[in-house]
Amino acid sequence: MTVTDSRLLTADGYKKERYKLMKSFISIIAIAILIIGFSACERVSQITQPSMPEMEDKSGEISIGVVLPLTGQLASTGQRMKQGLELALNEINNAQLGNTRLKFIVEDSMSTPEGAVAAFNKLIHEDGVSVILGPATSDETQAAFPVAQENQVVAISPTSGARDLSAIGDFVFRVPLATNIVALKGVEATHTKLGYQRVATMYNETDLFSTDRDTALQEAFTAIDVKVLTTETFLSDDTNFSAQLTRIRALNPDAIFVSALPPEKSGILIQAHELGITAPIIMSSLTSVDVQVAGAAAEGAITFIGWLSTDDTPGNQAFVQNYNMTYGMTPDVFATASYTAVYILAEAIKNAEATDAISIRDALANISDLDTVFGKFAFNTDGDAIYEQKALIVKDGMLQPFE
Repeated sequence: MTVTDSRLLTADGYKKERYKLMKSFISIIAIAILIIGFSACERVSQITQPSMPEMEDKSGEISIGVVLPLTGQLASTGQRMKQGLELALNEINNAQLGNTRLKFIVEDSMSTPEGAVAAFNKLIHEDGVSVILGPATSDETQAAFPVAQENQVVAISPTSGARDLSAIGDFVFRVPLATNIVALKGVEATHTKLGYQRVATMYNETDLFSTDRDTALQEAFTAIDVKVLTTETFLSDDTNFSAQLTRIRALNPDAIFVSALPPEKSGILIQAHELGITAPIIMSSLTSVDVQVAGAAAEGAITFIGWLSTDDTPGNQAFVQNYNMTYGMTPDVFATASYTAVYILAEAIKNAEATDAISIRDALANISDLDTVFGKFAFNTDGDAIYEQKALIVKDGMLQPFE
């Protein structure tokens, strides 16, 4: 064999080996294309034919956090709120939600903002709740609502009235009417009938609700050219108000507006009566409990409020009767607001797609014209309540419509 023949044979073998390699490579590519094609078809199928979402099964037990002032300055108010909550809880578990049962996990705010924040953090981070009922006061709510909003947990305060507390975010709601709404409508109603032109105001300067309410009153007076002769202040721990009331008496105002927390109201009424003050006293959220404690000194006092025990609103008389039978007393507005808050929450849970905080938040925001003991109820875009307000007066030892 010549060298030339050897080279030809080598080239021919090389061509055959190259052909085999190219054939194998083409086969591998073909298989890869098929695999990729099948995978793509599978993904397209998943995109064009999504699985239908399943509604969450809401049967079972839902834990609800509760934050109330069970000790400290507002302990007695907190106990009445707790009674209102528990009465509603029992009624709802027996009838309202069918297979869904609510369970309360109760924490004490100790009547302080710091206590409310600690209670919110415990309920959120240790108990894992999606909803909290509370806190009670505006100071507590101002401190604790940001905790709920930051953690995207729904919070509903039954009784905090200072303005703008719910405007911080979409997870927080309130049952009471805001101070600016209450003051404006209340002044309009009482000024028309009493015709006062010269007034005095008095408020607790260490309480957010009281200070904000006095500010709202001052704004309402300015709007109708009512002159404020003096504004007197006091502290949460004060029990002697004679100095402030004596200065007010010397100016002889047509009416006296008092913004205070429950422990202070009856004391102010009693001491004003002892000083011989005869001008009408118009007081924030005066309750049947305050009237009972003040006795004859409460006669003629006026308040702006959204509820009366004799109202014929849906379910109100049954509520008053059941509360009286259960606790041996007539409910006040704090117990009533707490009772109502549970029913509002129950309505949201019933309407929500699931029991997570976002679903409940959305259902709360959509509540409109709900029948409650306050009458037709809704939330505005800030999460504040909308319902009819009333002016009441103490006659014959009882709160009655101011007419």
